[in-house]
Amino acid sequence: MKQYQVAIIGTNIGAKHFEDFQKVSKRFNVHTLCGLTRKAIDKILQSNTETRVSLNFEDVLKIKEIDIIDICLPPHLHFSACKKAMEAGKHVICEKPLVSSLKEVDELEKISKATGKIIFPVFQYRYGLGFSKLKALIKSGLVGKPLVASLETHWNRGKDYYSKPWRGTWEGEQGGAILSHAIHIHDLVTMILGPVSNVFANLSTKVNDIEVEDCAALSIEMKNGTLVTSSITLGAANDTSRLRFCFEGLTAESGASPDKPYSPADDKWEFLPRPPITQPQIDEVLSKVIEPKSWYAGMFEEIANKLDGSPSDEVTLLDARNSLEFVTAVYASSRENKIIEIPIDKKNKLYNSWLP
Repeated sequence: MKQYQVAIIGTNIGAKHFEDFQKVSKRFNVHTLCGLTRKAIDKILQSNTETRVSLNFEDVLKIKEIDIIDICLPPHLHFSACKKAMEAGKHVICEKPLVSSLKEVDELEKISKATGKIIFPVFQYRYGLGFSKLKALIKSGLVGKPLVASLETHWNRGKDYYSKPWRGTWEGEQGGAILSHAIHIHDLVTMILGPVSNVFANLSTKVNDIEVEDCAALSIEMKNGTLVTSSITLGAANDTSRLRFCFEGLTAESGASPDKPYSPADDKWEFLPRPPITQPQIDEVLSKVIEPKSWYAGMFEEIANKLDGSPSDEVTLLDARNSLEFVTAVYASSRENKIIEIPIDKKNKLYNSWLP
């Protein structure tokens, strides 16, 4: 089994990546950590002396031993960093949002095909026991037809969060709560229910003095007919995330624990039967579910499986494209005050950029 050599670029969310790479250390080694300052890097590495330190991204790209560049930079830098990494012969892991337009993600797909290097977008919320259980129930056939779902992304973001100058701006963050916060929960819905058919979006800036939105209410229809509502705010008292799926045969609901707002798959889930389905039938399926690695560690493990040529459940470039197509549709709906159908045509004026 190969141990893949990784370079993490960025020391903000990069610290979380570094922490979870240690949980899958048989399959990954953090060869290099690259940041703007030695102080920020040392804070992450602490007593670790095996990981190399770099203050220059271009230098990291020249290190032959590195297999994967893990991009943990502000969103407006993602496209250029992904492009440079693949052209340097490296696979790429990149934080959300992958890039800032459908045009850019399509350009990255071309570069990926030309270089033979894979982009692994980051959607770590997918990995954990809760979703393993729900997937097992769906596979068993007990759930039946999906009917409706409701989503809540109710978080608290204020002056401290927006003290970084690039946050809260169209140029730096490329979007607001839709792009930077609720992007995960919307990805989870498509993971369970499949692609989106259309969306009507009402976006507003109510909480902070920023350029981008921090509140939203969405009405979503999936291609399989499921109706979904999504409620989003950055003005809640604490941070909670909740998902509720109503199927013909059962209702599945995540918890909304304030200590697990960013890992709903690890929160407590309830699976309640709807006759003729019974609780013993549900419990029988759940008893056979093996607890997986969760969050980034779970995602990294699936990346290793893919690179090994083994069966895998990694996040794909298509997953990221679907996510960004939904974001594009949301911004189009809000500005045009109408339902927007998906897919988004290349002739759509927001295909090149959703920035106002």
